[in-house]
Amino acid sequence: MKIVIGAGLAALLSLSPAVLAANEADLQAIRAQIQELKQNYEQRIAQLEQRLQQAEANHAENPAPIVSAASPASSENSFNPAISLILSGSYGQLQRDPEIPVTGFTLSPNNNGYTKGFSLKESEIGISANIDPQFRGVGTFSLDPAGGISVENAFVQTSALGNGLNLKFGRYFSGLGYLNEQHSHTWDFADQPLVYRVFWNNQLGEDGVQLKWLAPSDRYIELGGELNRGLNFPGTHNQNNGSGASVLFLHLGDDIGIENSWRAGVSWYQTGRENAQLTSNSPAFSGDSHTAGLDLVWKYSPKGNISQRYLKLQGEYFRRSENGLLTYTPLASDHYSVTQSGWYLQTVLQFAPAWRTGLRYDQLDPGVAVAGANIAGNVLSHDGFYPARVSWMTDYNPSEFTRLRLQYALDKSRQGLTDNQLFLQYIVSMGAHGAHQY
Repeated sequence: MKIVIGAGLAALLSLSPAVLAANEADLQAIRAQIQELKQNYEQRIAQLEQRLQQAEANHAENPAPIVSAASPASSENSFNPAISLILSGSYGQLQRDPEIPVTGFTLSPNNNGYTKGFSLKESEIGISANIDPQFRGVGTFSLDPAGGISVENAFVQTSALGNGLNLKFGRYFSGLGYLNEQHSHTWDFADQPLVYRVFWNNQLGEDGVQLKWLAPSDRYIELGGELNRGLNFPGTHNQNNGSGASVLFLHLGDDIGIENSWRAGVSWYQTGRENAQLTSNSPAFSGDSHTAGLDLVWKYSPKGNISQRYLKLQGEYFRRSENGLLTYTPLASDHYSVTQSGWYLQTVLQFAPAWRTGLRYDQLDPGVAVAGANIAGNVLSHDGFYPARVSWMTDYNPSEFTRLRLQYALDKSRQGLTDNQLFLQYIVSMGAHGAHQY
């Protein structure tokens, strides 16, 4: 056995130099290949840098023509406007009469849009086009289910002012708050928050002029102002020259990495009201109305892919003060003032590409009215009652053109009248429709 082992060791020792030589040759070949790759890589980089310098020089001598907003390259122009049609309908199952108003807001409308059973909701026709290199036009027309057509938006917008300035004039949704500028088919719930219902009759639309300035900054900074007629609630028709309502707003926003983004805002609205009545039997109010608002939106999407999954947290707060003369009858008329507020907080989760769910809580504070002796007996007190509601929804979106929604709400906005509300809703979009805002 020892003889066999010794013979084996002798054979291995005799082969070692050849093996070592082979390994060294392989290493040299690998080193040579790496060096060749480095040289080819450096040559390729040098060629690309040379091409880039040449392209920059050519661009400086012959800059590319500026494509204006009215260029045929645009998806919409004066000869080929973008036209869209939004169709919407719902089924509502309610315990209470939807005409019963929110408690504590006598001077506010009750436009909740609810209908028991099946109903066709408001349809919307939209037309937009670039007019020329300086202006763009937008028209949105609402088709009432009962018949008739109304102008929702009809405005002209500048496209070449420069310096971050944008001017809009005509009829538009005011830029106050966050939800107000959004059309109903983009809402995350079937209805507006309570504070929008009682403060803005669901949505504040105005005739006037709006100027926005977008700051030249890495962070989103937008400052805007409006001078409006004061056409809609809470304003009244202004028969005088000048404006009957004004708005100021500031919006800030930014990205946090690729997954998070936010936008915050502050708003101020003021108008005058003259003999404002909801119905012929309602008291008439004449005086001033001032409203301040705060809004915040935060969005999160894993890896920044919002088409797959995202989470959105959103909230707004408004506080309104009114001071003036309240008249029930010629003999029952006196000073009246009240400060009221409302807020909502909601979250929406898209947990699959076509599925979302959301939860919203909203609440109002009717405040305590101060009334003169002549009308003190007519002004109702609702001390300790705060109208509130909890809403849950889930919707299915097989494409960006179709939305099917189920919503349930526990409504406690009317004192002593709890209402369990169930809604089924469909929204479909046809034609070319512009992108929605953040």
